[in-house]
Amino acid sequence: MPIHSASLFSIAPGSSEPIYRQLVDQAQRLVAGGQLAPGDAMPSVRDVAQALALNPMTVSKAYGILELEGVLARRRGMGMFVADAPKGRHSVASRIELLRPTLERAALEARQLELDPDTVLSLFTNLLKEQP
Repeated sequence: MPIHSASLFSIAPGSSEPIYRQLVDQAQRLVAGGQLAPGDAMPSVRDVAQALALNPMTVSKAYGILELEGVLARRRGMGMFVADAPKGRHSVASRIELLRPTLERAALEARQLELDPDTVLSLFTNLLKEQP
């Protein structure tokens, strides 16, 4: 049974990051973090597009990139599934690299706001400790 698309992805429309890239990055993080496991069925392009009010071509582009990267696999007549993960793909180092762009954007915003690094780190630590 596919995962519900509305709870899987969240889009930041005002972000400088293209929407397809947001979908790709989120899927990569969900797989690397174990929230999506090998063999899990992904929601259809149509379902994701409708749930998030996106153009289906945007979702299709994201799924295509994820398939090329080996994160997703297409099963003829059945849709997209999380691919079996090669060893080492979900190492701590690879997961840190997935987080790095987000932290770089946050660091830039903190500098633009002229916030003290200790204050920012304290906020980040508190956010990490909060329950989702």
